[in-house]
Amino acid sequence: MSNIRTQSWLIDRRLALRAMGTCIALPMLECMIPLNAAEHPSTPRRSAFIYLANGVHSLNYQITKPGRDYEFSQSLKPLEKHRQVITPISGLHHPGSLGHHHNCINIWLTGGKLGPSDRNTISVDQKMAEVTAKHTRYPSMEIAITQDSLAWTADGVRLPAMRRCSEIFASLFEEPKGGIAVQRRALRRKASVLDDNLAEVRRLEQKIGAADKGRLDQYLTSVREAEIRTRRAEAWLDTPLPDISDADRKRTNRDIAETQAGDYFRTVYDLMVLAFQTDVTRVVTFSLGGEGQAIAIPEIGITESRHQLSHHGGDPGYMEKLTNYDTFAIEQFSYFLSRLKETKDVNGKPLLGSTMALFGSGMSYGHSHGNANLPLVFAGGSDLGLKHGSHLDFNQGHFGGYQLDKPREHYGLCSRPANPNAHMSNLLLLMAQHMGVETDNFGDSNKVIEL
Repeated sequence: MSNIRTQSWLIDRRLALRAMGTCIALPMLECMIPLNAAEHPSTPRRSAFIYLANGVHSLNYQITKPGRDYEFSQSLKPLEKHRQVITPISGLHHPGSLGHHHNCINIWLTGGKLGPSDRNTISVDQKMAEVTAKHTRYPSMEIAITQDSLAWTADGVRLPAMRRCSEIFASLFEEPKGGIAVQRRALRRKASVLDDNLAEVRRLEQKIGAADKGRLDQYLTSVREAEIRTRRAEAWLDTPLPDISDADRKRTNRDIAETQAGDYFRTVYDLMVLAFQTDVTRVVTFSLGGEGQAIAIPEIGITESRHQLSHHGGDPGYMEKLTNYDTFAIEQFSYFLSRLKETKDVNGKPLLGSTMALFGSGMSYGHSHGNANLPLVFAGGSDLGLKHGSHLDFNQGHFGGYQLDKPREHYGLCSRPANPNAHMSNLLLLMAQHMGVETDNFGDSNKVIEL
């Protein structure tokens, strides 16, 4: 403490804040490439990720038979009509989340570690966005009804999420407030602020300690991300916004209360379909709420939070409500798949063929925070070479079979991986490769999943 008080170079906080509100020299940005110069593939590839907090009531969720002849469980029944375009997956886990609980959402799409000294890294959606961003107005779209988004930058900075449907709609289809000229001036002012104080940041970096440099680097990463997005936004200002029908506008451009969860979820899914259909973005993440704040659903008689239900303590009423909650969320996901199936892509085929969708959780058994045997459903992407119709079960050959009549045994399977090599990152790697990311690894992957 005394050292801090006597150092002659102590930096005034205002100076630091002003200096940190800057940017270093920028690399060549996607937004610097003329819009018409980018090659536009005939069939865009798209991905959506949907997160359900606190795991599931696994006794009513688990599919017990592997392969094509599997039977849908109670909770997954709403997906039966999509049997040929989905793959329920059992037995995967993130090694970095074992033994942890409510922060498992942080690494669901990164495959990182959750230790106190560990720093998160890029999520697979952002890895995909690096490839698709040159084609679209927005590299990606992040949505979360409560808490934070699922998306992380390469330096472990979480991207902000949008919540209100009207906010999402405005970002996709409405002219900026005040018009394009006003927006352009605002964006240029914002960019110039970042450039003006570069020298001050350089001076600041030379005088601070290693710990502060780490914090400054992380902050500057956020600033750089903001600058890239700012310049991208300006580059797209002169590109006309996509036209949508009055019916789509009326249905999606509105605010919906949390108490109308079904209406909210379906409207967000409609907006995601519109974003894909109009090619505004090709990568979307949607969190149905974080582990601590997933909402109640009064329209089906659930007034408790999902977190409260997940800690059911064996209470039959809570377990029934948790099953109903799971089924309700899966019904909405089924709606999303139906909308993708009925909406035409640029090549006249259903959007579902060119869109991969992953629904699931970073937790399996919420009551004791079990993070193995994650509940996951992978759908779509048949035009990208994916083949569905089977239950892909990585527990097979590594345990004695499902014992749903012995809850303690099954809950143990949801807490300790039967197959230690079955990493969820292997699935994320599969999706990344099918989006055109040229890589042989992602997160802690050890072997890409074949499908």
